[in-house]
Amino acid sequence: MIAAAALVVGIIVGLILRPTVPGWIEPYLPIAVVAALDAVFGGVRARLDKIFDAKVFVVSFVSNVVVAALIVFLGDKLGVGAQLSTAVVVVLGIRIFGNAAAIRRHVFRA
Repeated sequence: MIAAAALVVGIIVGLILRPTVPGWIEPYLPIAVVAALDAVFGGVRARLDKIFDAKVFVVSFVSNVVVAALIVFLGDKLGVGAQLSTAVVVVLGIRIFGNAAAIRRHVFRA
């Protein structure tokens, strides 16, 4: 319940303050969001499997975002940023859909 309330408060504050993203971070933000979603879906799945550990979730969340951003940064420096961004999104997307399928099986028993 606390997480849901924090999400609502965060959305409201964001709509009121309208924060801007610095230009240098814009290419990395979508990848970071997808990496964060992967960690969240993994956390939900772990919770349903009754193996959730808050420390593992936080480390997974932070490391997913940092590693994904570093891969895209490296790709930008090598001149293949778009290709590596696509690769990161595909890999994380596969993981997200796998976790979503496991969550669906838990919730709907199907």
